[in-house]
Amino acid sequence: YPKGNKTEVIDNTLNPDFVRKYILDYFFEEKQNLRFDVYDIDSKSPDLAKHDFLGQVFCTLGEIVGSPASRLEKPLGGIPGKKCGTIILSAEELGNCRDYATMQFCANKLDKKDFFGKSDPFMVFYRSNEDGTFTICHKTEVVKNTLNPVWQPFSIPVRALCNGDYDRTIKVEVYDWDRDGSHDFIGEFTTSFKELCRGENQLNVYEVSADKTANTVITFRAADLYVKTTSFSLFICFRTQIHFTVAIDFTASNGNPSQSTSLHYMNPYQMNAYAMALKAVGEIIQDYDSDKMFPALGFGAKLPPDWRVSHEFPLNGNVDNPYCNGMEGILEAYHQSLKTVQLYGPTNFAPVVNHVARYAAAVQDGSQYFVLLIITDGVISDMAQTKEAIVNAAKLPMSIIIVGVGQAEFDAMVELDGDDVRISSRGKVAERDIVQFVPFRDYMDRTGNHVLSMARLAKDVLAEIPDQLISYMKSRAIKPNPVPVYSPSDEPLSNPV
Repeated sequence: YPKGNKTEVIDNTLNPDFVRKYILDYFFEEKQNLRFDVYDIDSKSPDLAKHDFLGQVFCTLGEIVGSPASRLEKPLGGIPGKKCGTIILSAEELGNCRDYATMQFCANKLDKKDFFGKSDPFMVFYRSNEDGTFTICHKTEVVKNTLNPVWQPFSIPVRALCNGDYDRTIKVEVYDWDRDGSHDFIGEFTTSFKELCRGENQLNVYEVSADKTANTVITFRAADLYVKTTSFSLFICFRTQIHFTVAIDFTASNGNPSQSTSLHYMNPYQMNAYAMALKAVGEIIQDYDSDKMFPALGFGAKLPPDWRVSHEFPLNGNVDNPYCNGMEGILEAYHQSLKTVQLYGPTNFAPVVNHVARYAAAVQDGSQYFVLLIITDGVISDMAQTKEAIVNAAKLPMSIIIVGVGQAEFDAMVELDGDDVRISSRGKVAERDIVQFVPFRDYMDRTGNHVLSMARLAKDVLAEIPDQLISYMKSRAIKPNPVPVYSPSDEPLSNPV
């Protein structure tokens, strides 16, 4: 932990109410560890070792935000055999982080990339980070067969676009879409939210080319550029519970779990890819679930005693209560299942998608939101049924994360992701983009630093969840419930089963 900030000193009290506040950048997709140390100040010395240590507490920023009314009470520790009292931590979102920008762009004379026909252009927006790197924050739709596209207006949180810093660089890349995923780079430009706020004028016309010679311009069209709206953390603060379900692939293509070549192999010294992906995502999202009880399912295995194939079975073996206690409970149930079931097939996603969708369909008032994590090794067998299940689920308070492990081709997963072309079934297009896919192999750190790899994995797969939740709430005109008035007798709301 780096050297932190200090509150003011409050004299002669055992129940201090500190006034000084600290501004932190909050990211749902990251595990942001915090430590609070409490001291009794006896002199003006800046050296804390010369003052009496009263206790400390560890937590994450997600725990505070995810607590009822974003108010977390925890016991202080750090002094063996002594009760150190309690500390109350509360979080409040800054106003400018709740702003949305609604904007539109068009282009003239884009570079022709397709041999037959023109180009199929789309734009990719990146937020700049403190370390000089860039993080993708939005993709437009693909406009087919044109060199003069007019993209649809889109809304994006100012937080996602520039982290609330209006002068921060925004990078925009333009590509020609190709079916095989090898999109051709047309060009790029940079701007800032402050510049975009100038609206539609000559200052917001940008030259775009890959070689600095093409006569291509991108024009910004303003449309309700500065719109106050509700935010993800406001919904979480006002009692929207996030329910996390995991579904694990038990098909035979994973290999015999007793052999070291298997993706399910239990190495006593290192977690396998399934366990690492589960732990990376689960440890962050569990902060937003009050009781830490999570349904854990498997699919594609034969189950005792009759050895019939199941595509929707509880890892703990309890059909009536598939809930596991925390991440450790899920991992334990996963390990036990490998000892009792027979890996088989095929790879069907639709049953587990529909399983979670049934729960989501029962609660559509904004009080609950459901996230399904599917970890799989290969080619999907029920593509048509899965696409239909996802299109139906897109109308519900639900998101799906798919992590592909192993070296298989994951073309079907990219199609389900729907970033380039929104998924459809039987002529019906999904109402929202609710699927995020990543291949696990892209996150294997060559230096063997699995902690860093898992942090990057979690960040990328969870980054879209806040905006997906907001998009559902906006589609149903749901606003956050009023903040509950706290009194010491209040008990936290229980998590419905």
